[in-house]
Amino acid sequence: MKQKRFMILSLLIAVLALCGCAGIQSTLNEWQGNLVGVSFTVETYDNYGKLTLTTKGDKIKLAGNKIEEMIATDDGWVRHYEMSSVLTVTIDGKEMETCGDTMLFTEKGLEKKLDFTTTEFISSHSQFGDITDNTVLAYWINGYKNRFGKSRVVVIKSQMGQPLCVYEGNKVYWEIPEDLPKTTKLMIDGKALYIHRANFQIIDKALLG
Repeated sequence: MKQKRFMILSLLIAVLALCGCAGIQSTLNEWQGNLVGVSFTVETYDNYGKLTLTTKGDKIKLAGNKIEEMIATDDGWVRHYEMSSVLTVTIDGKEMETCGDTMLFTEKGLEKKLDFTTTEFISSHSQFGDITDNTVLAYWINGYKNRFGKSRVVVIKSQMGQPLCVYEGNKVYWEIPEDLPKTTKLMIDGKALYIHRANFQIIDKALLG
């Protein structure tokens, strides 16, 4: 019975993953990761962009660690839980704790763009009469588009600004996980990319000409 339920759930995940909404794909990706893990390549860099460790696993899961603090209030001392800077990585049943390093978790099948030169200058001009150029309206429209994924380029740098790699996709979605410290999650054409402690830019392709 458990195996049948698992097969039905796996089928449901596969069907919903075909939906166009990148936000839904991201949620399903997390469910799958919590259930069975996801195959990732993990690249660890120092502050200057030097690759110090590459880790691969068939079933990898990320988890944050909370610490308990006592906070003084008008009603006395109360317990408060704060997310620590320590990230726990479970790799095929074994654990690795990490803190401070730049780490990229790239889902199997997501490839870096090798022929891209980082842009040093972007020049954009508003189209006269185009209501979507209004900054307030554009903010909400772009937020809506992000849920479905936009055509974007992702430029990732070390903590000291050294270029590391570039990804691009037709459906790029990003979010900030509440349970992972200093981490941003992206879905790029259905594949997950976690950026931990790195500088990055997510740029609409339309801005690059």
